[in-house]
Amino acid sequence: MPSRPIDPRLHTLSTTTREHFRRLYDEEPAFLVAAPGRVNLIGEHTDYNDGFVLPVAIDRHVVVAASPRRDRFVRLYAADFDQASTFSLDDIEHDSGTRWSNYERGVAWALQEAGYRLPGMDIVLSSDVPIGSGLSSSAAIEVATAFAFQQAGNLSLDGVQRALLCQKAENEFVGMRCGIMDQYIISLGKRDHALLIDCRSLDYQLVPIPAGCALVVCDTNKRRGLVDSEYNTRRQECEEGARLLGVPALRDISVDAFRAREAELPPTIRMHCRHVVTENQRVLDAVAALRAGELAQFGDLMNASHISLRDDYQVSCAELDAMVEVAWEQQGVLGARMTGAGFGGCTVNLVLEQAAAHFQHQVAQGYTAITDLQPEIYVCKAEEGVRLID
Repeated sequence: MPSRPIDPRLHTLSTTTREHFRRLYDEEPAFLVAAPGRVNLIGEHTDYNDGFVLPVAIDRHVVVAASPRRDRFVRLYAADFDQASTFSLDDIEHDSGTRWSNYERGVAWALQEAGYRLPGMDIVLSSDVPIGSGLSSSAAIEVATAFAFQQAGNLSLDGVQRALLCQKAENEFVGMRCGIMDQYIISLGKRDHALLIDCRSLDYQLVPIPAGCALVVCDTNKRRGLVDSEYNTRRQECEEGARLLGVPALRDISVDAFRAREAELPPTIRMHCRHVVTENQRVLDAVAALRAGELAQFGDLMNASHISLRDDYQVSCAELDAMVEVAWEQQGVLGARMTGAGFGGCTVNLVLEQAAAHFQHQVAQGYTAITDLQPEIYVCKAEEGVRLID
């Protein structure tokens, strides 16, 4: 397969990040790192049930320009906010004034907790991963920072270790109880591939995405409400359902076995557990479809996932449903579904490449007509994980 031309967005972003570094520190950066955003193709609310997810890295990036220092200080500059922050590696504390810097601080803390000796660094970071849209800009910052410390300190750290330490930084330093999916795909992703992750064993497999299709992410611009309270409720209900069914987690019961016993569960728990059990099977079926090049079948599974999230798991909303339903009407769309926690945020769509521009226009127009909201729509490709760039 011919190599993909250099992404002009990434070229522009890296050039401006380098220029900021020169202006601030009066020297060239020693290296530049790019870490992609991500979207989950299928496998929603399965992660905390020991299940399966299928994310993909996308061609929107956090870029870090960095040089090691001779002392133990880390100087940060976030070009997108025009804000600076400095901390000592010997005394890493939260910074309430520049909350964005807590992701970098947390990564440094987690690496040192794991026994790595870090150098000080000068860092500039810029991003074209939309903030607050569910494309994981925070995890991209974490993984880019960890990779920069690896380069500056010549640390022996593989992609799995890097992802786990970045998750620890977000869980224990930043205070967000995220799963492993975001850090895993950003750390381990490969161009033109999705990543099947077993959220129990943390095993993973690369799954090729056939040529000829685009990944289109549609941000409803409906900011997500109810996520924390409903997330906690769903998690408790899934755990209770697993207990009543006598299994360690919902990934341990097959669809057929669940259907034979679902009447034993209270109605709401039954519906929510049904989504998780069937969604796990949909992920495995989706992987098989991709490996066979059956894009239409993969799209059907995406559609079924949305219906299950809407009707059984009850985490969609009017705006997400409108976006998906408008997408389903377009020529060239193979599948569309909400992605992420729910109650707002984004949809992910698999669209034939030649139809992507028309799809983008038609969906934006149709969605606004229904909701009076202006969406943000990104036509993306499956991208490489974190890496050095020239």
